[in-house]
Amino acid sequence: MTRLHVPVPLRWADLDAYGHVNNVEVLRLLEEARIAAFWRHGEDAGVLPTAVLDAGPGAGTHTLVARQEIEYLLPISYRREPLVVELWIGHLGGASIEVCYLLTTGDEPERRVFVQAATTLVLIDAATGRPRRITEAERATWGEYLEEPLVMRRRGGRAAGPADVTVPR
Repeated sequence: MTRLHVPVPLRWADLDAYGHVNNVEVLRLLEEARIAAFWRHGEDAGVLPTAVLDAGPGAGTHTLVARQEIEYLLPISYRREPLVVELWIGHLGGASIEVCYLLTTGDEPERRVFVQAATTLVLIDAATGRPRRITEAERATWGEYLEEPLVMRRRGGRAAGPADVTVPR
């Protein structure tokens, strides 16, 4: 089982009136990790082995978020140390990928999981605006990070608490 571990720092602006990271900002943290994981950035190309999509001006591929699901397991207070987003691919489709995330403290043995989430991305040909197939090179690169997708937990209309979450290892 191979996962990417992307550190994401918190900012004071991420906090809401209750002193916790706002739910919208959590999605931004996941987006930052996803961009680092999958998009090349000029000279930074290849920093992560999965960063194979061109993010520069005139890129041939765009990605559209088709679906997002998120479960908040613990409130996130401000901390100086970056949080760690663990990412893996839960599904490689024809023109889409499901990215799975755990937003964690990243430190063992007292690792805490604050959020689990999944995003379905569709690869779009920039010239036509239509979905495009995942290339064999992308499939080979991303296939190393393919594992079981997250199972979101809901019981009796309530979200699962931290004790209910089975965290894949």
